[in-house]
Amino acid sequence: MGTTAPLVELDEAGLAALVAALRQRGHTVIGPTVRDGAIVLAELASAQELPYGWGIEAEAGTYRLHRREDRAAFAHSAGPQSWKTFLHPPRARLWQADRAEDGTVTVREGEDDPSPRYAFLGVRPCDLRAIAVQDRVLTGGAYADPVYGRRRTGVFVVVAECTEPSGVCFCASMGTGPGVPGGASYDLALTETVEPDGPHYLVRVGSPDGEEVLAAIPSRPTDGEHARTAVAEAAGRMGRSMDPTDLRALMAGTMTAERWNQVADRCLTCGNCTMVCPTCFCTTTEEVTDLTGDHAERWRRWDSCFDLDFSYLHGTGPVRTSARSRYRQWLTHKLGTWHDQFGSSGCVGCGRCIAWCPVGIDITEEVTALRAEATTTGGAS
Repeated sequence: MGTTAPLVELDEAGLAALVAALRQRGHTVIGPTVRDGAIVLAELASAQELPYGWGIEAEAGTYRLHRREDRAAFAHSAGPQSWKTFLHPPRARLWQADRAEDGTVTVREGEDDPSPRYAFLGVRPCDLRAIAVQDRVLTGGAYADPVYGRRRTGVFVVVAECTEPSGVCFCASMGTGPGVPGGASYDLALTETVEPDGPHYLVRVGSPDGEEVLAAIPSRPTDGEHARTAVAEAAGRMGRSMDPTDLRALMAGTMTAERWNQVADRCLTCGNCTMVCPTCFCTTTEEVTDLTGDHAERWRRWDSCFDLDFSYLHGTGPVRTSARSRYRQWLTHKLGTWHDQFGSSGCVGCGRCIAWCPVGIDITEEVTALRAEATTTGGAS
């Protein structure tokens, strides 16, 4: 939802004021910061914790930080985490039960503590689309996920448009970036440019809440032309691209392709791609008890279709025992049958699965190879 508010610009002090304003409104501000040799997402006490002056280099199986010659805070692409870490956490307690001395059992659902009231600072346009995809998956059906729903309610979203794509980014070819796609839902959108006096941020308002927060922050009017140019130029510097035409049909028509054997020879079935993917949502459950047997809990945790036990059936065993079948399951679901279930692609072009694959398997390369094989053979039999 957009507004008619004029375009304004913040300087570095204005960005600090934005973080302070969000915290004063009771939000837990999550944003990028440097930790353990990567740019990760974590709670920010102030804007000083943003990764000013840091950029990244990413290629297939490669990710490293490097120092920039300026103080840009958002001149980096997607890191090892996505926002699903906070909305769809790796572990969540679903319920807990206690047995009293008289044998009665009391069951309590959910967590003991209320969900944080988040403000997400620096959401990339590709990740903004990923949040919309998970909204559809986890709240749009007949069986909404209460854990996700509680955490998603009231999130204040500050988008940071991309001006520095990495070697693994392909959001432009997927229609998910580097600028905010039309119709996307957000509160404020920032576009960073580096000026002689430091970084500046064009701000666009996307909601009444965003307009209210922005009104309390020192800013100055701008036409925003320099920022628009930076985003447009970024679209031409993507490290990769994918032809999204008929991916659903391509996946359905290449189930017996030889290319699956070739990728299986390289794939370690480690599940890194599903862990870093901003839209993968698969989970399993586990029950735990204390030593007395009077207290029990059910926890949900992330799982991966690359796990041998993921497709385990009682009395039969795992259905997908080979690396070929597990990689094919992941890719054909992500790019093909996701459309049947949720009405869109499950890929947003962030490139995380390429950078964080230990052997550098490239999803765009695999699609290109499948297209080439289908063209040569006239389609899989």
